[in-house]
Amino acid sequence: QGQLVESGGGSVDAGGSLTLSCKGSGFPFNKNYIYWVRQVPGKDYEWVSVIHGGGGRTFYADAVKGRFAISRDSAKSTVVMQMNNLQVEDTATYYCAARANWYDWQISPDQFTVWGQGTQVTVSS
Repeated sequence: QGQLVESGGGSVDAGGSLTLSCKGSGFPFNKNYIYWVRQVPGKDYEWVSVIHGGGGRTFYADAVKGRFAISRDSAKSTVVMQMNNLQVEDTATYYCAARANWYDWQISPDQFTVWGQGTQVTVSS
């Protein structure tokens, strides 16, 4: 059974930075795309950034381009997302998720092979 464990969430003032980490186990990390997905209560899930676990291809949602950076350490089955210049609208629960193919639709837990437990990010004005 695959597992993804997130860490690094917290509270920060607008303009601040946070780093989220996601460690995978029990599935072929290097053969999957690893997503960061966020959700505000009452709203749909929103993909934020994506990286291929083995090849390093990266994708960013327009809302975070230039502010967030995703990277991976394949040997450690870990993905890190550096979030800079955080804004109030970045407040959400952030999830790490994995699936074999990259596409920016069908963003919900049932569309992923592995889905993490989530970590809260709160940005205050």
